Amino acid sequence: MMDTIIAKAKGFLLNPVETFQEAGSDEPKKVFTYFAVLVFIYSLFTGFVKQIALDSTFFNVFPAESGIFIVFITTFIVTCIAALIFAAWLHLWAYILGGKNGIMQTMKAILYGSTAHLLLGWIPFIGMLFSLWALMASILGVRELQNLSTGKAVTAFVIAVAIPLILIVVLGPFFFVTFMSVTGVDIAPENLFL
Repeated sequence: MMDTIIAKAKGFLLNPVETFQEAGSDEPKKVFTYFAVLVFIYSLFTGFVKQIALDSTFFNVFPAESGIFIVFITTFIVTCIAALIFAAWLHLWAYILGGKNGIMQTMKAILYGSTAHLLLGWIPFIGMLFSLWALMASILGVRELQNLSTGKAVTAFVIAVAIPLILIVVLGPFFFVTFMSVTGVDIAPENLFL
């Protein structure tokens, strides 16, 4: 099983288009197992990096060894949930733009496409480069697995990312003011920067 995962990861890192074409018929169990193993690796390394990088007082509520565990569990759960929600949201836009091959194909594009990020995105400073590669691989995955043009795959991604960002920018100040009002914090400009 690990040999299959390693071979597939190598394919998504070095030759994503061909690997996505071969992965079109993969069963959901195989896809989710692959993703879970990579998220496990990512969460483990993220926990170690954050434990080393952060001041030990960050975890002063818990014993030192539980700090890594908390980061590991949180990262694992949040990564899994975020990937599934984003894949479903992205599928809506891929479907509107002509991708009619089913939500599982979009799931594969996101879960398999995140390989570079999950394997190497935890590395401080250069991890962002691998995250960008994962984004590009996911776009290629949507293109290949949903039979869309590159332009439509990119458009689906742009819409899927832009709408939440716009909502955050537009509604963020409202929620900030509401939160501060409910908690009793004086948000007068002269008091914000004291």
